[in-house]
Amino acid sequence: MLRSLLTVLMLLPLFSHHCDAAEGMWQPHELPALASELSGAGFDGDPASFASLDAHPMSAIVSLGGCSASFVSPEGLIATNHHCVVGSIQFHSTAERNLLRDGFVARSRSEELAGDPNLRVFVTDRIVDVSERVQAAIAAAGSDGEANFRAAERAITEIVAACEADGPYRCEVANFHGGASFRLVRQLEIRDVRLVHAPPASIGEFGGDVDNWMWPRHTGDFAFLRAYVGRDRKPAAYDRRNVPYRPSSWLKVANQGVSEGDFVMVVGYPGRTSRWRLADEFDDAVTWSMPNGIRENRALVDLIARSTEGRPDAALRYASVVAGLENTIKNFEGQLEAFARRGTAAAKHAEEAAFLEWLGGAGHERERAAVEALRRLVVESRARRARDWYVGWIAPPNVPVGARFNREGSVLAAALDLYRLAINRARPKAEREPGYQIRDEPRIRARLETFERRFDAQADRVLLEHRIARYAALPAAERLPELDAWLGISGDAPDLAPTRARLDALYGDSRLFDRGERLAWLERDRAAIEASNDPALRFAVAVLPGLERIEREYREAAGHELMLRPAYVRALIAWRQTQGRPTYADANGTLRVTFGRVGGYRPRDGVEYLPFTTLAGVAAKATGEAPFDAPARQLTAIRTGAGAGWRDPSLGDVPVNFLADLDITGGNSGSATLNARGELVGLIFDMTWDSVASNWRFDSAMTRSIHVDARYIGWVLSEIDGADALLKELGLAEPARR
Repeated sequence: MLRSLLTVLMLLPLFSHHCDAAEGMWQPHELPALASELSGAGFDGDPASFASLDAHPMSAIVSLGGCSASFVSPEGLIATNHHCVVGSIQFHSTAERNLLRDGFVARSRSEELAGDPNLRVFVTDRIVDVSERVQAAIAAAGSDGEANFRAAERAITEIVAACEADGPYRCEVANFHGGASFRLVRQLEIRDVRLVHAPPASIGEFGGDVDNWMWPRHTGDFAFLRAYVGRDRKPAAYDRRNVPYRPSSWLKVANQGVSEGDFVMVVGYPGRTSRWRLADEFDDAVTWSMPNGIRENRALVDLIARSTEGRPDAALRYASVVAGLENTIKNFEGQLEAFARRGTAAAKHAEEAAFLEWLGGAGHERERAAVEALRRLVVESRARRARDWYVGWIAPPNVPVGARFNREGSVLAAALDLYRLAINRARPKAEREPGYQIRDEPRIRARLETFERRFDAQADRVLLEHRIARYAALPAAERLPELDAWLGISGDAPDLAPTRARLDALYGDSRLFDRGERLAWLERDRAAIEASNDPALRFAVAVLPGLERIEREYREAAGHELMLRPAYVRALIAWRQTQGRPTYADANGTLRVTFGRVGGYRPRDGVEYLPFTTLAGVAAKATGEAPFDAPARQLTAIRTGAGAGWRDPSLGDVPVNFLADLDITGGNSGSATLNARGELVGLIFDMTWDSVASNWRFDSAMTRSIHVDARYIGWVLSEIDGADALLKELGLAEPARR
């Protein structure tokens, strides 16, 4: 009954309100119910096609495990953003051969470079509702929070194990509406992914952090990968004898671009939004999480810059880390500014007050109690948040809390991986922890193998000392006793001299900085690790009991939330239904579709943003200095009018980026932008400064996504990089004849 009620509430025709607003990150199976809205917005196809994951266009849409991408040829060619493959570009870069600076073009298949060993392509081919099974397990566990969490975890582990027994799949169970529904997502996991093309950073990152989240924008944020499989057509580890993966469908690049007012849609894997969270949770984000994130990330960026100054190889190793930190800083700053400008806090609290007033009526006592209990959980979490944040910097617990900074380059995180894996290998398969199951071992090995690519001892020690100092500044009662003991500190405002001695031993004596030694420990058991005198392994053994206590606290709170939040969200859906307002599920990293139109906007009085930028804007911005250091060959091509076939007649120039009113968030980066016929017209790569607040509250008048135009991609490939083979594979070999 509960399941059927939720289905009815979610599929009732809320969508009439959606005709003119692009709000909504829709699951594929919801698209047929939006047929009239899609048609009214200008879509030419059959919405039912989006519910078929093994057919065009959905089978062409893939995830990179943090970014989105799409197949664009029958030979496994993949289009995504430049910033999504920086790790792989960095992996092959040195001070002498700096591919980040110079770009990369594979002139033949043999020249394609193996991607970062952690790079994966995930092709979703099945999504199944498993709510009844997971919810039954939770209900049977009673009222204990940890028991509830464990029951859900066991049910999900069994579902995933059965799914992955069917073939070379990576399966996950995703939580929708706070546990009101659960869906099994099955994905083909392709492990051999190679770099085909990346423009120089002066194109792919043109404007850098200055232009990040800003409009007008002139960034060529695109790159190409290729997926490979074994000769038996099954996923396999990297091998030069592997062959290109042949997808069941791929996207055709449009012969013509888009114009203002045209229908566009984006299909991808948005990460996380928080639109249906409590007002108290919003307050915590605004008053603590975001300000803290800005302050601490800014400190890390400064420390990396100072500790790698004059050492280009060291700076390269931290390039992708710095980019991520700077991106987060600016995102949080934009959100806080927008919240203040729009009065978001007052609006969130007023909306919740109206909802609670509605809940005050007869028949809603259970839902009202659930909201109050959720509020208490939020208050209780505040006592642990600083500890979890700073402990997570040093020794990441196996839960999604804390700031997991540069895990791949942390010897302490590597030691914890080795110890946890040894412990879990001795357990029955069904009892192994998430993250340390058999399917996770290749990823752990890849992290350990590539450690040096993202590590510099001098910079790493500076960063670790900073993190420890921040942690030690917490009141003693808020710290982790096991970590205090290893650091040699006690009391409030402790003396860090003993800690520095510990770090001297860590960096001087640990053998885990050696690749061969790390991989050798990967094969040893728990007893061997516990008997070791290696300082990093001694750290892991010493602090794990404290981390496990944090993890138990997390499971207890998360288990209670699994019992409470579904009732709250079901009631919220019902309340919004009375107002004709849509309540799609918050983004959670699963496949979603959003649609709208190309168009500019007016961010404030007297200012209007047009929907397109062009090559003329690149030349006007170019200063010769980073981040506006457009390559000389690009400026020459612009000045001489090269590549006239790529021009938009209405603009009189080649379009570079465009705006649309689509509902997206982080994780959508690299997503295919499709026209009304389902053809590729661009790649999404950013949102405007005025849009970042939409993670908490959508505003159709101000929310705009930023896309790199497919015509600019073609122009760069043709006129700058001379990537003729790639143009031919994309069907863009002769643009002047179109």
